[in-house]
Amino acid sequence: MPVVRALRLPLIIAVMALAMTGCMRRPSPVAVVAAPADLDTLAYNRTGTPVAYAASGSKYDAQYKLDAGDKLRVVVYGQEGLTNSYAIDAGGAITMPLIGRVPARGMTPASLAAAITGRLRNGYIREPSVAVEIETYRPFFILGEVAAPGQYPYVPNMTVESAVAIAGGFSPRAKRDAVMLTHNRPEGSYRAEVPLGTPIDPGDTVMVGERWF
Repeated sequence: MPVVRALRLPLIIAVMALAMTGCMRRPSPVAVVAAPADLDTLAYNRTGTPVAYAASGSKYDAQYKLDAGDKLRVVVYGQEGLTNSYAIDAGGAITMPLIGRVPARGMTPASLAAAITGRLRNGYIREPSVAVEIETYRPFFILGEVAAPGQYPYVPNMTVESAVAIAGGFSPRAKRDAVMLTHNRPEGSYRAEVPLGTPIDPGDTVMVGERWF
């Protein structure tokens, strides 16, 4: 019996040591990468190296055609004098230091970023990295039989119905089943009578007619 007890004691000590080692073990750290909060963050990473980013943030903006009245945020990596907000003027262009006027009408944000990149690479910056996003859209207009006709800021995914609501609703004499919508595009304009659920775009004009009975 003394021999058995002598053999059991080292075995018990070994088991306890292994158990304590397992309890003290810490889990491996998990790296969490936070998503960039805005366009300026996208243009710079933590090491200070340029990020090639020439597109806008949302699916709507990716296909959006720029025109006069849109205000843009243009970020040029490492160039504080160029990184700024720029409004598209009545001639359909933005004006930047060094490269002057850059045509923007009819372009998407990504294609404008590419155009700016090409201008800067042509004798100004060796490897420019440019990003463009829409800061504010050009306004839409609503006229006719609404409580407060006028010009209003555009919000993505607007419809005729929401435009009427923004303008204070229909007047008592308004024709409520359909309105006249004028789409203004860089390639031209067209006009059609549409139902209230029809989407509208920046720069569009909504005309609410008067009912006759």
